[in-house]
This record gives sequence, structure tokens and C-alpha cells, in this order.
Amino acid sequence: MDLLLTNGRVVDPGRMDGHMDILIRQGRIERLIPAGKNVPLGTHGKLPRDYPRIDLTDKIIAPGLIDMHVHLREPGQTHKETIKTGGRAAAHGGFVAVCCMPNSDPVNDTPEISAWIQKRACKHGCISVFPCAAITQGLRGEQLTDFKALKLAGAVALSDDGMPVMRSRMMRTALEKAKSVDLPVISHAEDLALVADGAMNEGRIARELGIPGISNSAESVMVKRDIDLSEKTGGRLHIAHVSTAESVSAIRKAKSRGVRVTAETAPHYFMLTHQAVKTSGTHAKMNPPLRSEKDRQAIIQGLADGTLDAIATDHAPHHVDEKRLPFVDAPNGIIGLETALPLGLRLVERGHVELVDLIRCMSTNPARILGIPSGLISGEVANITVIDVNRAIHVQAQTFQSKSRNTPFEGWELRGGPALTIANGHIVFQTG
Repeated sequence: MDLLLTNGRVVDPGRMDGHMDILIRQGRIERLIPAGKNVPLGTHGKLPRDYPRIDLTDKIIAPGLIDMHVHLREPGQTHKETIKTGGRAAAHGGFVAVCCMPNSDPVNDTPEISAWIQKRACKHGCISVFPCAAITQGLRGEQLTDFKALKLAGAVALSDDGMPVMRSRMMRTALEKAKSVDLPVISHAEDLALVADGAMNEGRIARELGIPGISNSAESVMVKRDIDLSEKTGGRLHIAHVSTAESVSAIRKAKSRGVRVTAETAPHYFMLTHQAVKTSGTHAKMNPPLRSEKDRQAIIQGLADGTLDAIATDHAPHHVDEKRLPFVDAPNGIIGLETALPLGLRLVERGHVELVDLIRCMSTNPARILGIPSGLISGEVANITVIDVNRAIHVQAQTFQSKSRNTPFEGWELRGGPALTIANGHIVFQTG
């Protein structure tokens, strides 16, 4: 692809913030030119008059967004999502790359499955798909997978997401072995004994609805355990889908001690509380559950001060019939790829975080944590997300690219979203 992006404001965290034109030749960023200047001579001379151009006046040019926590359901559960439909949803949401969790069917616990996912993405996808492989075989917490072989097959992280590693000795060994191959371990922090039969956040609303509750400690106890193990082993630990004030506090303290810990949260944890269960029913059922207003404010503060490094969607598609089950029987999770950026921009609009910090949480930091070649605007293959902060968005799940419709944000009016997604040197989404 040859393209000239003109008059946009380039926001590349830690590197630049200013109005620039971006010259793309054969899918690669050749140079950045201060806006309004003549395009200088390149290796092919001046640009011809008919060189394709897109005017991005009043728009933000950011490094391509990366979602480091999605469930694409393939292999095995293609009635919910596929790599193709999930990739399209990601592109429409402004994402150039995603990292897919291993709880597929079969579980991604072998090099062959990691390789298959990438081949499938190359054949049917429009963005980059990086596999996160299982820590233990079958997610059973009994025997470690072959970390070295999984990395050689393309895995960028290790997790039993969907299930915690309950045995502390097993988690310690995993952190030690992952350190030796330089892979992060993504912790699904959940104490199953404390969860018991719980289905939503413990508290007044759960009692009103007659639904068994899940305490904050079901998450924070495991967060603290895994931080302790990371500190002892020196292994890279990443805490997934942080939802509680206690977890944010523990991560903040660990970082101050120099522990190699990073963490993510999801848009639903900074936008919603357990009150949403009353209005959205099973579309507000997730794991960990939506928490209290106090927890929501702690999540926002964690993003503002850098305690939480990333915003990830935990995109979890389910068939409509599954979400129609009684609350305690319905599966956990919501879709999020096509609403994440507009919801993040609401944090900016309300003054909770700066735009540059939002981009850092949705692009630069995920790339750094996963060690993938993106997250900045450079001379490499073009991976760019253009943001229109004035774009009006009416959330209608029926229009989504995802196969599934399980969102608690149906009918919301949002302001700001992706206008253009360039992934691997190709335009994969453009408004209009």
C-alpha cells in the first residue's frame, strides 16, 4: 500500500506529539513530515499528483492499538466467534493486533495449536493474532507445558486464563521456567475456594437479587500470592482483568519495591459497577465480577497513576442462547473489541486520564509487555490507528462484526472512536 496521511496530530507516547504527515510506501512508514511542509524527495523522487492521500485534519494518529487479552473461541467453539470474525471486530474497533487466550477446544497447550492459530490468522484474518499458550496441560494445573517449544511456535505469553493455577508450588515453578525463556506469565487471579458458588459481586445488590456473591478477596488473595512468587523468582508476572481496590493497592506497592509485575484492567471495570446486573442481567455477568463504586474509582486511579499498565477487553463472545440461561447458570463474559476505544475516550473526556496515557495503555504498553513489534510509529510496517474524537457512536450490537451480541453497553451513546485502522501495511477499516 502507498498512502500519504496528511494533517493529523501524531501522538506516539514518549516519542512525539505534533501535527505530521506520514508517508507510507509499500506498506511501510517511510518518513514523518511536519504538517504543511512540502513532501521531500524520497528514493523515488517527488510524489506524483495522483499519490493516494487521506486528510486527517482534527484526527489523532496513534500507534496501532493492541488488545492483549481476547477469546477468539477457535479452535472448537466457532458458533461463538472465529479468528476471522474476531479479527474483523478488532479492526473495526481500531486494533491492529490481539493476543488470544488458550482456553479454546482443544486448549492451546502444544506448539502445533499455537502454530495453527497463526496460520489460520494469516489465511482468514486481517490483523495480527498472537497466541497466549497454556501454563499447564489442559488448564488442569497438574503438569507444565513445554514453554520453550511454545515460544518457538510463536506464543508470546503463558496463562491458564479461565482457570487459576491453584497450587502455589506449580505457579512458582512456572514463573521460574518462564523466566528462563523470557515469557510473561499472565495470572488469572482467582481463589476457587473463596469463589465457591458465587456468581456476582458480594454485597447488597447480590442479596437483593438472591444471587450468591463473590468477595474481593477471591481476587486479591491470589494477586498478592502471585506477586510474592514473582518477587521470589524474578519471573515476569502480568495480572489479568484487575477489578478490586485491594488488587490495585497490592500492585502499586509491589511496583514500588521493584517487583516485575504489570497489570491490566478492562473497560467494564472502569465504566460499570454491580448495579449493572439489575439492568443488563447476564450481559453484566463476568469473571471477575463487576464490583462496587469504590472499586471502580480505584481502577480509574490505577490507570491514572500508571499502576495499571494496560486496558484489555477480555473479549468473551457467547451465543445468545447461552446468555439467556438463568443468571447463575449463564457463562461469564462480554464482547468488547468494538466498544473499548470509545469507552476509553470517555475517561479522557471526563479528565481522568490524558489522551497520551490512554494510547500508552492500549498500544505502547501491551506491545512492551508481550514483546511484539508494534506500539510505536516508526519505519517498520505500518500499524496505525486513527482516532476521530468527534465521531458519534450509538452502540448497536446487531451491527457488530463479532458473531456474538453479549454486551452491557447496548444503546449507549458514545463520542469518539476509530476512523481508520492500518494493520500490517493494509487498510483494514475506514469509516464511511
